[in-house]
Amino acid sequence: MKILIIHGPNLNMLGKRDPSKYGKFTLDEINKQLDKLGKSMNVSLKFFQSNHEGAIIDFLQKTSSQKADGVLINPAALVRYGYSLRQALIDLGKPVVEIHMSDVDKTGVNKTVNVLEDIRIDQVVGLKEKSYYEGLKKLINYLRK
Repeated sequence: MKILIIHGPNLNMLGKRDPSKYGKFTLDEINKQLDKLGKSMNVSLKFFQSNHEGAIIDFLQKTSSQKADGVLINPAALVRYGYSLRQALIDLGKPVVEIHMSDVDKTGVNKTVNVLEDIRIDQVVGLKEKSYYEGLKKLINYLRK
């Protein structure tokens, strides 16, 4: 089983951002823990981070990405306006679990729009780095049904 792990804009700054919202771990530390969890569950993970919606879309459209079984994504602010990202995930046709380290329903400028709301199979929010770990477990369990 192969899962894509996608980190959206500004997540390269984890470890330097507000730890009360995003925790103290860096993106590299989170990826290492995800990789360890994936290996313990016999799952291969492919990581990608970009601050640019188009780069994420290009990644999703690669032939190697299209062979994945599912997607764990932290779209960050793209969750509010990333309609092109939404369409790329629809076109990919794989199960998607959306995660956020903070509670996106309580933070940010626009709390009403979520462009992934009706295309994801699940969502985990507000658990800082643990959102990733719980989201990965949910996706793997879904794929193994």
